[in-house]
Amino acid sequence: MKLLAPAPGWSAKADVIVVGSGIAGLTTALQARTFGLSVLLVTKSKVDEGSTKWAQGGIAAALGEGDSPEQHLKDTLVAGADLCDIEAVRVLVTEGPEAVRKLIERGAIFDREESGEIALTREGGHLRNRILHAGGDATGAEVERALIAAIQADPEIELVEHALVLDALKDKNGAVCGVTLHVIGEGSRDGVGQAMAKAVVLATGGLGQVFAQTTNPSVSTGDGVALALRAGAKVADVEFIQFHPTVLWLGENRSGQQPLISEAVRGEGAYLLDDQGNRFMVEQHPLAELAPRDVVAIAIMRKMQETGKQHVWLDVRHLEGFENRFPTIYASCMANGINPTKELIPVSPASHYASGGVRVDLHGRTSVAGLYACGETACSGVHGANRLASNSLLEGLVFSSRIAADIAAHLPVQGEPVENNSPALLIDQSARRDIQNSMSKGAGVLRSSDSLIRTSSDLTRIEDKKSTSPCVEAWETTNLFQLAQAILKAALIRQETRGSHWREDFPLTSVQWQKRILQQLDPHGHWRTDYQEVISK
Repeated sequence: MKLLAPAPGWSAKADVIVVGSGIAGLTTALQARTFGLSVLLVTKSKVDEGSTKWAQGGIAAALGEGDSPEQHLKDTLVAGADLCDIEAVRVLVTEGPEAVRKLIERGAIFDREESGEIALTREGGHLRNRILHAGGDATGAEVERALIAAIQADPEIELVEHALVLDALKDKNGAVCGVTLHVIGEGSRDGVGQAMAKAVVLATGGLGQVFAQTTNPSVSTGDGVALALRAGAKVADVEFIQFHPTVLWLGENRSGQQPLISEAVRGEGAYLLDDQGNRFMVEQHPLAELAPRDVVAIAIMRKMQETGKQHVWLDVRHLEGFENRFPTIYASCMANGINPTKELIPVSPASHYASGGVRVDLHGRTSVAGLYACGETACSGVHGANRLASNSLLEGLVFSSRIAADIAAHLPVQGEPVENNSPALLIDQSARRDIQNSMSKGAGVLRSSDSLIRTSSDLTRIEDKKSTSPCVEAWETTNLFQLAQAILKAALIRQETRGSHWREDFPLTSVQWQKRILQQLDPHGHWRTDYQEVISK
């Protein structure tokens, strides 16, 4: 399949095309340069407007005294609910500390103790203090700052901003040899063009905009995953959408990106309260407010259903120095009329992180030659059914390095693109809110056969809203539509509750479902489903 789009009117070329400018994309570009490869770095908006800069939590790595990669591995496997690929997790936790040191060498400045040692904190699911922070709750912003500075200092990295990636280009052997892009710019690179490369790396971040409420920025429309699907690549674990349990509730009519109240706040001792002032998480899990995110999100949704309220409360009034420890969160609350040092904070779950994505191996290779994926766009198997807090930035660091090394070791001869004669699809941009509202209602935190089928029926009706007027909004809506299809299909197939996938009609975890659901589209747009057994111990 392909998106309905005009023929390319300009062209560009590099050894490697990296699509996305979060921690995964920026690090891949920098690592590729260490091998002397030329890089075309493409980003959808400004270079610093992806999800990474919004990361309030931190980066998890076994750097502290008494900690070890093996302990980090164990915590990750527990959170992943027996669906992690243990070898992928082992790569993550063993190569993680060195990847963090490399990030520090590139200029990232992390918070330190008075002794000068890097300050390490805890977050939900971690049994050790192993989370690095920068600026208290501004870790992502500091990581972005350091990596962008390194990118801008290298003249061999060409940066193209305001460029939406459309589809993959393939050579006569079916290998990816470039992409088509739409650039909102001036001069020679304006409109649709084609960029050629010996390898393409998708690092476009998440797909949170599939849902009505999300912590993801507006650019997070899953463009890389949708491109990979249309290119015939396999995707996996897309049913496992992590909903962050504590997102600032701004009112029932608000949609799009919502302010995140970091898990680190609960790590510092904040309480979740119901309308009666009771700490309801104490009776739900031994770790109470520090239970894994899926446990907390489900408990909050249950409490909301029980009380008929649209949110619960987060109490930080007893935390000394909150405004200094969490300046970004404090400012966000104040901007929305809430003084967290004196008032309770209304919070509810919102779409936060996609544990699944384009299926890749330990070197970031997809099932289509020449195409790689990294970060939230990828399914490396490290997150399983539920990502452990602060493992996402680490994944971007570790696997981007592996991708660059693999590309350098196996760089092919540049192929020439052949014409893509597969069917074209374009959903009208007016369908976007319908997709988001339907997905939130039927495929959100709590799912059932009835709710998923209703949403599937909605998508069938939405599919009739075709458009013949290509534009950025219609391309994004089409991507969201195809991702919604994939999520729904996998969520219906998985008849159990596991990790961040909760089925009301199948509330138990079943050993029969200790397997990965793989999906792909054939050239005519027909869906195919396969399964992969998972050995996680």
